[in-house]
Amino acid sequence: MAATFASRCSRVGRSLFGGLSDSSPGLFTTSHEMTCNSYFSQQQRTFIQMRTVLKVVDNSGAKKVMCIRALAGKKGARLGDMIQASVKEAHPNGKVKKGAVVFAVVVRAAMPKGRCDGSEVKFDDNAVVLVDKQGQPIGTRVFGPVPHELRQKKHVKILTLAGHIA
Repeated sequence: MAATFASRCSRVGRSLFGGLSDSSPGLFTTSHEMTCNSYFSQQQRTFIQMRTVLKVVDNSGAKKVMCIRALAGKKGARLGDMIQASVKEAHPNGKVKKGAVVFAVVVRAAMPKGRCDGSEVKFDDNAVVLVDKQGQPIGTRVFGPVPHELRQKKHVKILTLAGHIA
């Protein structure tokens, strides 16, 4: 039953996509499978840019922020760069309230960052630590791993608050 249903669907799909005839079995299937496999296997990793939602990994009171502006480059922010963000979710008794515009430092980014020894570092999520205009952290603790690339960007205070340095 399932095999007949699949063959019927593939025939309908062939007639819809450019009129491929039944005389070329497998032509549509292989190209379709290749398109799907390449799409799902290669997840696009991009810069942190405007409207990117990021996780907050300190105890300042915010849970999620949305990037308003990347203060670093034209394309966007990477590890260690400062951004300006709007708080989207916050704890009720935190230092930072929902809707506040804050500065933040990117401590985890999904985009790979090359190191001088040839290795790459990338994380599963995008995360920030909230800071004031001078670059001092608002919270007193930083949760999760933090890369040592922050030392080059002069964010040593964040490194000292972090428990695990990657």
